[in-house]
Amino acid sequence: MEAVLAKHKEEGVNVVIPVGDLTDNGSTHEWEQWVGVASKYRDAGIEFLPVMGNHETSWAYTVEWIENMRHFIPEDAIHMPSAEWLNYYVVRDNVLMIGLAYYNLPIAFGWIQDVLADNEGNFDHVVIASHDGLIGAKYGETREQIVEGVKDDNRLFDIHKEIRETFAEHDVIWVQGHEHMYQRSQIHARVLGSNDPGGRSTVDTLASTPSGGNYRMPSYTQIISGNASYKGYEYRYGERELIQDVVQHKMATYDTGMDSHHYDANAAILTFSGQRVDYHAYYAPHTIKNNEEGPKELADPEWTLMDTFSRTLERCETLVYPNSIPEGQRPILNHIVEYKTADCMGSNGESAKLVGGTNNTFNRVDTTERTLGFHEGLKRAESMNDLTRLSYQFLFTKNSSWDPNLNAANRLLPGENGEDDFGSRKGNVIIPATTIDMKKHVTLSWETKDANTESDILIVSGMQNHGGTYQNSHGGEKDLTSDTGMDGSQPDGTAKGPHDLPYSATQDWDSTKIIGDNYGIEFKAGNNIQDHNVILGQRINGKWSPITPAHCVIDLPWDEDFANNPPQLPSSNCSDYPVVGYDSNYGNLWWTIVNKDVEVSLIRR
Repeated sequence: MEAVLAKHKEEGVNVVIPVGDLTDNGSTHEWEQWVGVASKYRDAGIEFLPVMGNHETSWAYTVEWIENMRHFIPEDAIHMPSAEWLNYYVVRDNVLMIGLAYYNLPIAFGWIQDVLADNEGNFDHVVIASHDGLIGAKYGETREQIVEGVKDDNRLFDIHKEIRETFAEHDVIWVQGHEHMYQRSQIHARVLGSNDPGGRSTVDTLASTPSGGNYRMPSYTQIISGNASYKGYEYRYGERELIQDVVQHKMATYDTGMDSHHYDANAAILTFSGQRVDYHAYYAPHTIKNNEEGPKELADPEWTLMDTFSRTLERCETLVYPNSIPEGQRPILNHIVEYKTADCMGSNGESAKLVGGTNNTFNRVDTTERTLGFHEGLKRAESMNDLTRLSYQFLFTKNSSWDPNLNAANRLLPGENGEDDFGSRKGNVIIPATTIDMKKHVTLSWETKDANTESDILIVSGMQNHGGTYQNSHGGEKDLTSDTGMDGSQPDGTAKGPHDLPYSATQDWDSTKIIGDNYGIEFKAGNNIQDHNVILGQRINGKWSPITPAHCVIDLPWDEDFANNPPQLPSSNCSDYPVVGYDSNYGNLWWTIVNKDVEVSLIRR
């Protein structure tokens, strides 16, 4: 905790959201320890928005919670009636931040809808923080309260779809703890699996159609922020691919038998500036198992940036799938493995799109085998068929030729089928261990032009988080280029095989060092811009400069083959720069080949 808060202070954080389990056993001594550390940073100017975890939920703990947290929860916080100090919200600048206690999402959802409506116009960004989440990584309320839920307990069952639609409509960033691992994913308000945006009812304004404008996906971002403790959990159940696409996942269980030799401390930071949000997630390895061991490695932590994105509210987005899918399992316009998008429109007549390149650099992770249980008379699922139906209705994609499950030919297998002592049916289905290849959540965002640009600014993000790592189910290191995945992990029933990474792949977590795949960007200027006055520029560390000198710009139309085989440059001294082209036949149409996240605009020559 000390190391994480120190990192936050170093990065200039002004609000910290502790996402539950501030104590282990809820003892007075543990509260004194937590308050002792947090008070130093509160007194230094950092505001705290704590939320209650499952280790603080008994009535006795609630007394301690209120007595301690009332000194941290802001005085201007607006509390949910009958759940004061548990569920509350604040608005800071243009960010609405809502805090929920453990398991309170279905209880508080109606109140959340009221908060969103009552504050309309007062915020641009929404952050909702809780200890657990609707989907999660190895837990998740959908599995626990619906698929394996109690019979006739319909509180979450009845509103599950509406929650996802509301969060997608408001572009919510959901942050949580509970899982003791790191994961970022997109949670979808859609019915079908895959990259299909259909199946929605009330969020049609997000559709990728002309009537909907720029095409945000019908989804929201879920961030499982990781650890500030001496725990690390294995990956159970895996991606809920029906409604979830995992973008980044990292765990460290300190299980030497599984080749995991440390825990991680995690520091995840969201930075809001106007319509823009920047995200940076760091980890620092350590081997501390209890307070008595002292700070050890965290006395001087080695922080590594492992996940990042930059985006604005005015954006287009897509999921780019890894190039590990068998050719016969790639339906048309589905599970796209290339960096291609439709036009994304700026505010002054500009447009941009991705025009080529293939996702050959991606991360991979294994899961453990688990079971889901049914029990007649007690659980919602009263038979194996019930449980199978609920699993495919709420969690997993049933493998089919038109909508393959990329994680397994058989996501569920029959398990035990018997009776309890009263003669009621009882049993389970098996969720086999599998191997999951992560997706890239690629966004094209627009910022209004500034004094140094002639056009609006395009921000391309999501290209620089995968180095080609491969972890086993407990966080042990594997080699993507030589190790085979779990049996049955491909949609055709085979195992995911080793993957030939590009020579530039780092097979490392450090986002600052990752070199992504080559991909093409096409940038069309508005009619108000004279092409002979401008050149395609990029912003690095706040400064604008041409991507390549003017004499290195190639007068050629874009060709898809350029991403893999760039055209000949005008002169040898151009080789140190990215390739930039200009299509003089079309006019005001520029293109470039890059291999990282970039911010580009047309600047004066």
